[in-house]
Amino acid sequence: MNEYEGGGLAAGIGVVGGIIYLAVIVLLIAGMWKTFEKAGKPGWAAIIPIYNLVILLEIIGKPMIWILWMLIPCVNIVFGIWATNLLSKSFGKSEGFTVGLVIFPYIFWPILGFSDAKYLGPSAAEAQNGGFGNNPFNNQNNPFNSPNNPFNKPSGNQDNPNDTPPVV
Repeated sequence: MNEYEGGGLAAGIGVVGGIIYLAVIVLLIAGMWKTFEKAGKPGWAAIIPIYNLVILLEIIGKPMIWILWMLIPCVNIVFGIWATNLLSKSFGKSEGFTVGLVIFPYIFWPILGFSDAKYLGPSAAEAQNGGFGNNPFNNQNNPFNSPNNPFNKPSGNQDNPNDTPPVV
């Protein structure tokens, strides 16, 4: 192989790689677009930088000050992952889906956008007494809320209550 043939091969690999890269980006944008539309927001907002953060914050129900936090280096990683988690919760997904959105966004954004996932509202899991900022004792999974909890029963026989006091 001479020097000219190797250059053509490298150019062909670069063109094919570029086409695959553009296809992945288009798939990611299409998934974000459909996700925004499912939440009742304009789909085109997914392609506008900074404005897509504003719309994302409206979808997850967080204040606009979060844009400031998402623009500060290092802090933006924490708030970005937190916002992604709240987005998946707003569509009724679990923390595992959040991990997928963070690690493989080009796969999980289209899944979120094109699947049968329904928008349940801002941070739906938090609204169902299970997330941050709620009273943990209102949680239905709390063992102290069960009727068989011995700590809820005062001393004495509660199974057969009567109005007469015990004999002394």
